[in-house]
Amino acid sequence: MSLTLTDQDRPELQKAIEEMVESGFIGVTMRVHDERGEWVGSAGVRKLGESAEPPANGHVRIGSNTKTFTATVVLQLVAEGTIGLDTPADDHLPELGLDPRITVRMLLQHTSGVFNFTGEYYADGTFAPGIPATTAGKEWVDNRFTTYRPEELVRLALAKPARFEPGTDWSYSNTNYVLAKLLIEKVTGRSLAEEMQRRILGPLGLSGTVLPGTGPEVPEPHAHAYYRYEDAGRQKTVDVTRQNPSWISTGGDMISTPQDLHTFISALTGGKLLPAPLLAEMCTPHPKTGYGLGVFVQDTGENGGTVITHNGGMAGHAALMYSTPDGRRTLTAALNYADDAALSLAEAFQKATQRLVKEVFCGGPAEPAQPTG
Repeated sequence: MSLTLTDQDRPELQKAIEEMVESGFIGVTMRVHDERGEWVGSAGVRKLGESAEPPANGHVRIGSNTKTFTATVVLQLVAEGTIGLDTPADDHLPELGLDPRITVRMLLQHTSGVFNFTGEYYADGTFAPGIPATTAGKEWVDNRFTTYRPEELVRLALAKPARFEPGTDWSYSNTNYVLAKLLIEKVTGRSLAEEMQRRILGPLGLSGTVLPGTGPEVPEPHAHAYYRYEDAGRQKTVDVTRQNPSWISTGGDMISTPQDLHTFISALTGGKLLPAPLLAEMCTPHPKTGYGLGVFVQDTGENGGTVITHNGGMAGHAALMYSTPDGRRTLTAALNYADDAALSLAEAFQKATQRLVKEVFCGGPAEPAQPTG
């Protein structure tokens, strides 16, 4: 049994999450596993207008951490010889009309060039909108129970110009992971939810992790997610905990808990889910951004070495997931906040994650990290 430490034992960790709340987050629950044992702390509140703290191991929409789970299933299929990492995705999904140069690896590493169906930000500051649900503001709130089929999201993206020739650059695109979902389902003949349960959730005992599909509920216990927007000149803040996550699909639809995220990332990096050569491929970063295959590989500075990570935000919920390459030290967290079209908390999020990585993995000043949401 692991030792559970208190905020008195690790006051620097408690202080760090309290400062996150002071910077604008509504609530934070964090879990650290390392050589000193297991530390769990909470700060802020689970719901606006109430005083109760977020639940210690509450459910949270994990956003883009979904990509790490999905990439793991794809790589397991590669290990089994069902698909090839460097074969064209079009070989398995010919009905979509993908550029035949796009390989499975390019989908997992965001080097396909396929348009991001949630919208594209370009270097000159312009924004090309994607599906109506992601144009943000009141329109997102009003459309948050709409059902989108994965094929619909992909076809919308493929109707837009590619960002670059396949394999020539890097650009984060949720479309890549919806294609990965369709690929898994095509080659296995089963839903992604079934494959995930069979390959990861069941074997690891991740009973708090859910692929919700179109279901709007977050299982109890959970903290509440909010969205803030302007309507007729007035600011409104709406509870958006309940929503139909099909608008993001495998780009970020899964629900989990800090404990389950710890179990998953430590098992993955510890070599329990993938053969060593494929785990090494997964954790080999693209030179431009440090993105491997479904994970970021982050250099923490001279004292801390490397961490394997993916973070994710999902309309008022967010999750953090960090591990040393051997899986022996992890940091996982659930956050709730009021999201908005301007992404007002992005800078505070960046500073907070740098601080947490410094406290848990380094012990020295942190350099700015790559965004991983």
